[in-house]
Amino acid sequence: MDREYQIQEGYLIIKAGRELDHHRAEHIREILARIQRERVIKHIIFDFSGTGFMDSSGVGMMISRYRELSVTGGTVCAAGLCPAVEKLFYVSGLHKIIRIYPEVEDVFNEQK
Repeated sequence: MDREYQIQEGYLIIKAGRELDHHRAEHIREILARIQRERVIKHIIFDFSGTGFMDSSGVGMMISRYRELSVTGGTVCAAGLCPAVEKLFYVSGLHKIIRIYPEVEDVFNEQK
């Protein structure tokens, strides 16, 4: 996946980027707003496979997406977490509301 995002089998897949900090979190919010003006999004997968750092802005952005989608029965998943980002998911409690998968493809394999 070369682009920042793609839509596959009803899921919006967004690359988290190298660092999911304040600037990147704001950029992702803008991407989501633009896409959601054009189509209904119920399921998001955040691809962390190239991400080595995430701060509280990233945590906040993930929680906001979860709240927004859970109201309509949607889901938010995360895939490809490095150990540092996975630790933040557990310390912050994100793992309780956002399913974690080893790779993006595993989300689709579970659905079959």
